[in-house]
Amino acid sequence: MRKLSFMLAALLAVAGICVMLWPVFTGHRLQADTDEAVQSFLEERKPEQQYPELLAALQEYNRQLYAEKQCNLTDLEACEEPAADLTTYGIEDEIIGVLEIPAMELTMPVYLGASDAHLAAGAAVLGNTSAPIGGNNTNCVIAGHRGWRGADYFRHIDRLQVGDTVTLTNLWETLTYTVADIQIIKPHEVEKIKIQPNRDLLTLLTCHPYASGGRQRYVVYCEKLPTMSQSR
Repeated sequence: MRKLSFMLAALLAVAGICVMLWPVFTGHRLQADTDEAVQSFLEERKPEQQYPELLAALQEYNRQLYAEKQCNLTDLEACEEPAADLTTYGIEDEIIGVLEIPAMELTMPVYLGASDAHLAAGAAVLGNTSAPIGGNNTNCVIAGHRGWRGADYFRHIDRLQVGDTVTLTNLWETLTYTVADIQIIKPHEVEKIKIQPNRDLLTLLTCHPYASGGRQRYVVYCEKLPTMSQSR
């Protein structure tokens, strides 16, 4: 009986250790997957010859969004619809770009449409917000989990401060933004993430507080400042 009790205790201890280590294992695995996706995207990207039809479609999408005042952006939870189906252009992995945030020590792939699958694999552009190609009268809202199955993702978004740099490399160019403002909003406050006239914005969005179940949203507004030639 004593031997049986000892074996049972040992098994329970091993099970407990496995449970504690499982998030670490899954986190490392997810990080490896996102690193591989980023590397593959950057290695295969050829800006000078890639997807002119897709670029034209995304530019038109952004123009229509602004003209229609994003009338279909009614709820932060209803943003799965992508700006375009990338698979129809031969992009089977559905990655539109790579997001890099030095202050968070974060590099991750970006997908179009904030579906559960896309948010599990990286960051995702909310449907009915601007496609991630920059330009005047745009606001590309990129959402990410505040930690996901052991991986950090946007967990440390509160490290960002006004003036920090955020870059987005899409299929055609690398866009550099500067953090301009940080706010905490409620999930229904969609007006806070809409396009602002005459600005080129990239907005980061995640749940707040951490591990709260999403009672609020942490929002980081980043602006692409005009170059010297553009400001003249």
